[in-house]
Amino acid sequence: MSKTLITYFSQTGNTKAVAEAIFDALEGDKDIKPMEESLSLDEVGLVFIGFPVQSHSVPYKADTFLRRVPAGKRIALFCTHGSLPGHRLSREALEYALVCAAKAKLLGTFACRGKLSMKALEFLSRSPEHQEWTDMAASAATHPDDKDLAEATAFARKIWTTHAHGAY
Repeated sequence: MSKTLITYFSQTGNTKAVAEAIFDALEGDKDIKPMEESLSLDEVGLVFIGFPVQSHSVPYKADTFLRRVPAGKRIALFCTHGSLPGHRLSREALEYALVCAAKAKLLGTFACRGKLSMKALEFLSRSPEHQEWTDMAASAATHPDDKDLAEATAFARKIWTTHAHGAY
């Protein structure tokens, strides 16, 4: 069994909390690092890659990281967002992330809500075109919560078990 890496980009701590839940759920040789410290993926068999949804998409740091994932590398994506569960805005961000990492072998995705900074909410609430989204994001203030982290744990175990037994 090769090493598993959990790497993430997080500004408010939401994505980091999910990354830590994933890390704690896994067995074997594993490591957790912010994206800026995850320079090489050569010695890693499976990579969990996490990012916050920003401006309805993937932040630049995550976009850049995803584009340099080697061809055939096994990955699982996770994100945090302010949208309602299953809303198109979070789905579109994950779909874009898949385009960025198109050469990789995707094993699964996970998304959960995460609180936004008050500064971001205040800024977005000034724009009429962002009103619907701002209303949704305000209701994410208590996320990720225990249920979200338990779901992240279940996601991680499912991906890792599948990877550990070679059933890709």
